[in-house]
Amino acid sequence: MPETDDAEGLLRQLGEKLDVLIKVISIQVGADRSTTERARLLKMAGLDNRTIADVLNTSPNTISVLTANLRTQRRKS
Repeated sequence: MPETDDAEGLLRQLGEKLDVLIKVISIQVGADRSTTERARLLKMAGLDNRTIADVLNTSPNTISVLTANLRTQRRKS
């Protein structure tokens, strides 16, 4: 089944390229804003904590704390 292997390989490559595009575009989001604000914007865009952490050069745990703090602040408002 070489055709299946080729299709799987192409899909894997496509997925990798999409991941790169997401990161490049995400870097541009709110470049003049704080890390917390950028994390919020990227979270609202649907990115997961690991991707946001990669983009903002921090850990997924940091992003988790930042977004949890944002949820807490929103409830208080």
